[in-house]
Amino acid sequence: MAAMDVDFDNLESKQQDEADFVAHPETARIIQELEARKHARRLAVPTKDADVRARLREIGQPITLFGERPENRRDRLRALWNAARLDAAKEKGEQIDEDEDVSSEEDTEGEDEDGEKEEEFYTEGSEELRQARLKIANYSLERARKRVSRQQLESTVPLGRLVDVRRAVFTDLKTFTNLGSQIGDTRALSSLRFSPDSSMLLTSSWTGNAKLWSIPQCREIKMFKAHKERIGGVAWHPQATLSQPSSAQNFATSGADNDVKVWSLDSDTPLSTLTGHTGRVCRIAYHPSGGYLGSASFDGTWRLWDTTTGQELLLQEGHSKEVYSIEFQDDGALVCTGGLDAIGRVWDLRSGKTAMVLDGHVKDILGIDFSPNGHQIATGSNDDTIRIWDMRSLKSIKTIPAHKSAVSDLKFFRAPSLPSSYPLTSTPSSFAKFPVFEKKEEVEEQGKADVPLSGLFLVSSGYDGMIKVWSADDWQLVKSLTSDKDGKVMSVDVSSNAKFLASAEYTRTFKLWSNPDVDLS
Repeated sequence: MAAMDVDFDNLESKQQDEADFVAHPETARIIQELEARKHARRLAVPTKDADVRARLREIGQPITLFGERPENRRDRLRALWNAARLDAAKEKGEQIDEDEDVSSEEDTEGEDEDGEKEEEFYTEGSEELRQARLKIANYSLERARKRVSRQQLESTVPLGRLVDVRRAVFTDLKTFTNLGSQIGDTRALSSLRFSPDSSMLLTSSWTGNAKLWSIPQCREIKMFKAHKERIGGVAWHPQATLSQPSSAQNFATSGADNDVKVWSLDSDTPLSTLTGHTGRVCRIAYHPSGGYLGSASFDGTWRLWDTTTGQELLLQEGHSKEVYSIEFQDDGALVCTGGLDAIGRVWDLRSGKTAMVLDGHVKDILGIDFSPNGHQIATGSNDDTIRIWDMRSLKSIKTIPAHKSAVSDLKFFRAPSLPSSYPLTSTPSSFAKFPVFEKKEEVEEQGKADVPLSGLFLVSSGYDGMIKVWSADDWQLVKSLTSDKDGKVMSVDVSSNAKFLASAEYTRTFKLWSNPDVDLS
């Protein structure tokens, strides 16, 4: 092996040059600044803006500065704490331990007489939360077992059969066009969702009103004066319009008045009002069991509610900025939240722990949906992309440059579920006309599995005025639908019978999209 060439004559002079460089005043200042930032990063600063303001008031600092956002205020508190800590160390002539873990400038407070530091790592939950976690565990484990068993059978489906089904479905989707547009309200529409039986469409707007529309006639059935401020999201109970009585809870709405309201189809007044959020409530979602509701809010938290009693079961922090989107896994074990911090988090409802962190978007996460296969998640962001995440590998497996502007919403297709037969589904009425599905029931009656229809494609909407349909295996564009030239598409959904797509728009209208030869009777 060749010997290393070392210039021993110049070695001493080089070392001297390096020493002079470190001793330079400007270099020393930069090193000191970097060290200060390193120490500041280890300070545990409150994530709730109200707590940050309270701490600033305690140390005699302005609780807010002109144009200061919550994240900037949090960074200012961190810098003040770190500066006070360094000054205290200098006065005492102490050297700060680089490996020391600190919680604030008052890191000596909270110690007992023996000098042991008392730290609180969790907030003890209520007995109602414990019971809810047990119910969710029993519910989700059974559904997961059935889903995995079904997927094992589906893995034996011949490739040729899969290709034939995809070709038939995607050929139909490529013919979709605008059936019509309807003025939904006097201000921008914020969200919409098809009812589980596809017979109605629920829309919400910035006026605070929610409306029910008949499908496909698009006639207004009923208006609900839901909130005093703009509505952030709407969600149907999983069994609404199926087995759920019209007088029971059928859907929920959330608003900028910080409330979530639960509604029946019969009454003009809400069955219950869920209060507790201290900021605007954005998206909401029902747990698959129908017994719980999740809400995401600008107060930096998401919450879990018991829809029967109206009790708040869980207040969960974890995002450094506002929480915007939320969705439950079909099994019922997991929930995913997305925030304006560009981070998504998957939470295990059975234990309360974080199961996965979705770190990859560079801007706000505005839309989330779990794939019916149980292990994939789609997220839409203000960075114009859709990312597909695999919980088995704990990473993003696909980044789709989906829109030319923010991705506002996205939904996987879900076929009509069979009562008490999860995850089995019936053939959507829109697919029944295809010859490839004529023998589907015969195949399943023989105990054989067929191609799963739920999760076959994904629809997305964007502020570029586009609605797009994507295949959910190779993530290729199937169909692109153009809305108003200057209209932002605020929300999108696909009916369970696969006949219609619907889009809510900033221009106060909603549009219905379908095959031009669709049966409108």
